[in-house]
Amino acid sequence: MTTTPEAAAPAAPAVGVTAPAGFRAAGVTAGLKASGKPDLALVVNDGPLRHAAAVFTSNRVAAAPVHWSRQAVSDGRADAVVLNSGGANACTGPLGFQNTHATAEHVGAALGVSPVDVLVCSTGLIGEQLPMDKLLPGIDAAAAALAGGRGEDGGAAAAASIMTTDSVPKEAGFRGHGYTIGGMAKGAGMLAPGLATMLVVLTTDAAVEPAALDAALRAATRVSFNRTDSDGCMSTNDTVILLASGASGTAPGAADFAAGLAAVCTDLAAQLIRDAEGAAHDITVRTFNAATEEDAEEVGRAVARSNLFKTAIFGRDPNWGRVLSAVGTTRAAFEPDRLNVAMNGVQICRDGGIGEDRSLVDLSGREVLVEIDLAAGDAEASIWTNDLTHEYVHENSAYSS
Repeated sequence: MTTTPEAAAPAAPAVGVTAPAGFRAAGVTAGLKASGKPDLALVVNDGPLRHAAAVFTSNRVAAAPVHWSRQAVSDGRADAVVLNSGGANACTGPLGFQNTHATAEHVGAALGVSPVDVLVCSTGLIGEQLPMDKLLPGIDAAAAALAGGRGEDGGAAAAASIMTTDSVPKEAGFRGHGYTIGGMAKGAGMLAPGLATMLVVLTTDAAVEPAALDAALRAATRVSFNRTDSDGCMSTNDTVILLASGASGTAPGAADFAAGLAAVCTDLAAQLIRDAEGAAHDITVRTFNAATEEDAEEVGRAVARSNLFKTAIFGRDPNWGRVLSAVGTTRAAFEPDRLNVAMNGVQICRDGGIGEDRSLVDLSGREVLVEIDLAAGDAEASIWTNDLTHEYVHENSAYSS
């Protein structure tokens, strides 16, 4: 994945949700995790603007925080985001939604803002009620950490507190001409697209109207998080939020802002794949010379979701037959006897048949590039995935026990 567009300013940006002006954040231990690790974060927009946009999972079994936040952000405003790990609050019925409402009310009271301007995100095990006797005092502790203007350097703590099976926190940043974009993400499993994946909070001190924020966010997620497909499993809680404070006083052009936002989202998406549960290989499936971008994306996703392909890469076996088998299940336009496949630069399939000796392919490194030539047009798309390992099976078989 590329992480910076050519138009990006050369200066290295600070990273995280507090890199842009106008934002504070905190991460604390509320006691939701048995491990005792940090598990609750607050991100606050101090303005002067409090514009917001968000995209959510398209899973029909959506968690209570998704329902709440989708409605709360519909007016294009958000003053704060509260995020907890240690419990998804999904499939928890009316009480689960009441707990989400109570969470927003508690944040609103602690910060002096309206609860309808508080977005709520949760991540963790599905089907268990949140321990509100721990979560609400945790909100108080996070708010106290922000008091008196503190929290400008709290982005790293917030990023660490939303981790579940993640092995490392994930932050990114972009410095434009007179403005900054920052972000944090969590996710190491159940990475497959709806409108977005995982939990992500993005911040900017640019002055951008809500409609423009929404358009830029949807464009950025389309080519970053929506192209990240670790295991084909879509979560009930996936949320990507973008907040704008306007504190820089800079109103960037739409194209420049969109490019910077896409760079941050792509950087975070790459970090998610690198941290995928148990993965030994990071795989880019690039499909090109397709009739349409949609065809290229469908082909790449079919290959990325093939367990036979993923296990072959884990075993360092450049089995191009498994690639072609997956391509053949799609509706994409192509002629089977014109397909070409290369792995790490070696064209092992030519015109739908045998190409170069597959033993020339080196899969000993972490990075794997699979290139599929459909010979049907000039469109292309890349999907980012990982291999299927013993460690992935072990970790997910024991997740709730």
